[in-house]
Amino acid sequence: MPIKEGDTVKVEYEGTLDDGTVFDSSERHGRPLEFEVGAGRIIKGFENAVIEMEKGEEKEIKLQPSEAYGEYDSQLIKKLPRGEHPKEELKPGMMIAVNLPNGAQIPARIIEVTDEEVTIDLNHPLAGKVLNFKIKVVEISS
Repeated sequence: MPIKEGDTVKVEYEGTLDDGTVFDSSERHGRPLEFEVGAGRIIKGFENAVIEMEKGEEKEIKLQPSEAYGEYDSQLIKKLPRGEHPKEELKPGMMIAVNLPNGAQIPARIIEVTDEEVTIDLNHPLAGKVLNFKIKVVEISS
């Protein structure tokens, strides 16, 4: 039975950038990725790719940023007063959690630190990147 919207699937996968760098894989997590097709909990291009696949089937896909984490948005670079941050040592490249007004937290990467300001990047680390995936369907349940 081919996968359809509403099915719960388990897939083994490996995600790479065009230069071959592995950015994620089910092997790293020690188990297949399980998700409900159509629920919108994973990136759209990956979700769309598994529709019509069958158990045991393997596929390689290439996703443009619009099908993955979106284009890089320079509007998401923000400067915050240094006083808003704990006194811990902040360095470029570090990831910090930023609190949103609704209580949620999102990750941000520190770009620059001065005595007065911390410049952060709120883009997803994979925004603007083409993503390649090898996918193998290991289980399907309706």
